[in-house]
Amino acid sequence: MMQNKSRKIIIWILAALSPLLCAGLYPFLPDQIPVHWDIQGNVAYDGKSTFLFLCALPLLMAALLVFLPKIDPRKKNYAKFGKYYDYFCMFMMVFLLIVNLIVASESFFPGHISVGIVVQVLIGVMFLFLGNMMPKFKSNFFVGIKTPWTLSNTDVWNHTHRLAGGMMFAAGLLIILTCFWLPQEISFWLLMVLVMISVLVPTVMSYLWYKKITGSSQDSEDEKK
Repeated sequence: MMQNKSRKIIIWILAALSPLLCAGLYPFLPDQIPVHWDIQGNVAYDGKSTFLFLCALPLLMAALLVFLPKIDPRKKNYAKFGKYYDYFCMFMMVFLLIVNLIVASESFFPGHISVGIVVQVLIGVMFLFLGNMMPKFKSNFFVGIKTPWTLSNTDVWNHTHRLAGGMMFAAGLLIILTCFWLPQEISFWLLMVLVMISVLVPTVMSYLWYKKITGSSQDSEDEKK
């Protein structure tokens, strides 16, 4: 089993790949690079200095993600799901690296790839990954569905994250499958709907489960009196 220190080293290596990419490509980039694609396929450009920020972002995020567990009031819980948190950090570094590779590719070879489809596939893969990770996250203040009700009750946290995991995994599958055969504008709005549903439904259910669980506990206390 990979040790915690080894996983942290991998996180930093993955985070450093984007700055290395920037160091190698920056002198050759055109003065204007693509930074935004709308659902109609229109491209917005900005100065190539934007690429410096994009490639520095993984290092900044890695520093933040590694630091946050140290200040979490429930930092002891990270021992229960630390490897999954580290996998989440690794995934985010890879995700950002791929985004930077897309920007670099389209800077040199505009229109070479279908950015809309690639980005939607990436988001779909992210939701597949999060769907697998959600049930493994334990109560904390920085990752997961953090409502007042999940943070107040461990059972509510567990119920909510099992539901969120299943819904996010299903959303990820649908996002990937539909982006290839639906028009891009329709598949984009479907993506937005799926994302909102997979977040809002577990949020609402966390409240309902909290009321049910705490209500049952209160009834038991009243009966004892």
